[in-house]
Amino acid sequence: MSKGSTIIKNTFLVVVGAYFLLQGLAASKGFLAPLVFAVVLALIVLPAARKMEKLIKYRGLSSFLSTLMVFIFSLLFLSLCSMQIQNFFNDWSVIKEAMAPEVEEFKTFLFEHTPLNKNSLQEYYPSGSIPFVGEGVNEGAKALSFLRSSLNFMGSYLITFIYTFFLLFYRSHFKEFLLSLFKSQNRTKVAKVIETSAGTVQDYLIGRLILMGILAVFYSVGLGFSGVDNYLLVGVIAAILTLIPWIGNIIGFAMAMVFGYLTSGDINVLWGIVITFTVSQFVESYILQPYIVGDKVGLHPFFVIIFVMLGGAIWGLVGMVVAIPVMAMATVIFQNVELLKPLGFLFGKKPD
Repeated sequence: MSKGSTIIKNTFLVVVGAYFLLQGLAASKGFLAPLVFAVVLALIVLPAARKMEKLIKYRGLSSFLSTLMVFIFSLLFLSLCSMQIQNFFNDWSVIKEAMAPEVEEFKTFLFEHTPLNKNSLQEYYPSGSIPFVGEGVNEGAKALSFLRSSLNFMGSYLITFIYTFFLLFYRSHFKEFLLSLFKSQNRTKVAKVIETSAGTVQDYLIGRLILMGILAVFYSVGLGFSGVDNYLLVGVIAAILTLIPWIGNIIGFAMAMVFGYLTSGDINVLWGIVITFTVSQFVESYILQPYIVGDKVGLHPFFVIIFVMLGGAIWGLVGMVVAIPVMAMATVIFQNVELLKPLGFLFGKKPD
């Protein structure tokens, strides 16, 4: 077989293999997503679990307390989100009234500068209907669908913390298993790779947590002076959403717009929100992040965007959150395996 034919064959096999791999990951979301998220949570609380274990002298209790700590934090975050959703529905009539003039101006602009007209718009979306939602949806079916989704979420939510506890409690067992897969002369190098990859992700995640706390203060102060309702809750949630690179900042800004400008219709509030997020992002990117987070993961920015979007396409919000930690661990492994070093070079960022 010629060299060209070999390249074509290998490329075809890689593309087909990648396609079925992604399809398999998407199909197994219900099982794999909580497990991978639990690994990330375990890495976050591992330093605290080790310190508690030295004091308590019992791994089971230290693992339980560490898991309980992150569980309580997650409950607080879900409570904040539910409060904001409730406030949004309570303010919906005010938002509609405040935005009615802007909506009419936008529709007039569309009718004057695009092929759309009022008749065609009403034909697709009759008065009172909601785009992309059928009119004949049975209320019982909607209630059943909501109940099923809620039960699925609660099941995945609780099993994630059960996984986290067992990962912390049996971490030595899992490490020994990984080492047993390799020859004795390679185990020292493998152990070093495991420690390096786990340490890299820990440093990144802990740095992000510190950065989120500082951003929560920045956002809350700026949005408070801007006149945004529930500015403390909005600021905290917007800071937590920065765990999702780029996308989280957009969601946080949109949320501030909903509870600020859309509710009041005041242009001064709009400018306050824009200035708050612009200044905060500048301070985060050029002052705080280099000193607090630094280049902990050493990933190429282009592939960070690709992996975040790919994670979102496969596993949704969870996929976006775990994309960078998983990519960081994989890159460290690639850089230490001879056959995979080209991938490690491709995904990694060369030091300046």
